[in-house]
Amino acid sequence: MLRFRGCQNFRQRLVCATLSGRPIRIDDIRANDQEPGLRDFEASFLRLLEKITNGCVVEINETGTSLRYKPGLIVGGAGLSHDCAPSRSIGYFLEPLVVLGLFGKKPLSITLRGITNDHVDPSIDIFRTVTLPLVKRCLGSEEGLELKVVKRGALPLGGGEVVLRVPVMKQLPAINMTDEGMVKRIRGVSYSMKVSPQNTNRMVDGARGVLNAFLADVFIFTDAVAGASSGNSPGYGIALVAETTSG
Repeated sequence: MLRFRGCQNFRQRLVCATLSGRPIRIDDIRANDQEPGLRDFEASFLRLLEKITNGCVVEINETGTSLRYKPGLIVGGAGLSHDCAPSRSIGYFLEPLVVLGLFGKKPLSITLRGITNDHVDPSIDIFRTVTLPLVKRCLGSEEGLELKVVKRGALPLGGGEVVLRVPVMKQLPAINMTDEGMVKRIRGVSYSMKVSPQNTNRMVDGARGVLNAFLADVFIFTDAVAGASSGNSPGYGIALVAETTSG
């Protein structure tokens, strides 16, 4: 059994343990904090691992400062759903799901509910326009990997909903991504929830006013949602992505 201390790299430790099949133990999880032990988003991630695997065992002591994790078999499957902790956004849970889903027995299809955009974790827009294209390029396949945004949800009440689909890969190709290239165009999404749609247009005008001085190819979409698809809290923001000549 591998032993670790502290709460650093919590997701990475659990993901690597699950992929390698080796049990781990983590001690002294925030042992000196005023509120020691696991946080709600870390406990939520453990529950998520239990849903996509079969046979995993999680043991937590009374104070939450010690964790034993025995990984199970990654099953995947369709029709899964998970309510993410409100203290972190859905992006916190999407990143390890993509890695684990590739090595499952069945293609993964899971619905995640919670906060879609915050200032801590990658938003669903960045995940959809940056992470997924890079993963597809590394896998050498465009099929099966998809993120669908059903609802948006802002802090603090969330209410967002996304559907992630991950295919099963039998083998991974070699990756060679050493040439970063030069920036050739900028794309983005200006979004708002339960506020005036004029906010999205103002953000687009402000961003283009700065970026057009350096680059002509700038296009920013607007996504002003209202009603049932806008979650439980008002909010707005903009996500910008630069694409280089090397992709």
